[in-house]
Amino acid sequence: MARIAVENSLQDVKDALQQSGHEVVSVDNASLQNCDCCVISGQDKDVLGIAETTTKASVINAQGMTSDQIVDRVNQSLS
Repeated sequence: MARIAVENSLQDVKDALQQSGHEVVSVDNASLQNCDCCVISGQDKDVLGIAETTTKASVINAQGMTSDQIVDRVNQSLS
């Protein structure tokens, strides 16, 4: 299916996305350029609200969501 970049701290999300048939890669600058969607934990959110975009892919903040909810959100963003 799709190539999804996921932060390393979200192992349960990685597992759920792989079980759904997605290719899962770790978040780094190289993978962000070639992914269809990115899942972040939200823990490293910029305090000042300043952010630089390094990808044109959808970015999903996983904070407060279950693995199943994240998989659903990823699938929605890809359709």
